[in-house]
Amino acid sequence: MATLNDEVFDSGLDWLDTNAINLYICSAEPATYGEATTGGTYALGNKATITCSAPGNRGAGGREVTVSAITDGTVTNTGTAAYWAIVNPSGSVLVCTGSLSSGQAVTSGNTFTLTEFKIGIPDPA
Repeated sequence: MATLNDEVFDSGLDWLDTNAINLYICSAEPATYGEATTGGTYALGNKATITCSAPGNRGAGGREVTVSAITDGTVTNTGTAAYWAIVNPSGSVLVCTGSLSSGQAVTSGNTFTLTEFKIGIPDPA
């Protein structure tokens, strides 16, 4: 069985915490920074300056961080949010994406909320 020291996982998760600044809600899963952040592509809203916990053990093995709940995200386009995307705007990097538990209709000018969620790196197989 392959193994990696927790420091290997934590380095990647610490980079995410330090460099992944903004979260976008999207109508489809973006594959690029531009798709995640551009209205008219997939972006429906955003929250600047998200926060993550320190890395910890992941229940199924590996390590994870918790992205704090969002209570004041800004909706910039009307549509159905089905995915989230976390980006690093200074490097125009799409850091990670994931699906929402269910699609949610959003209307431009409103706010959105998300409960906290986890991002993890599993142990190697």
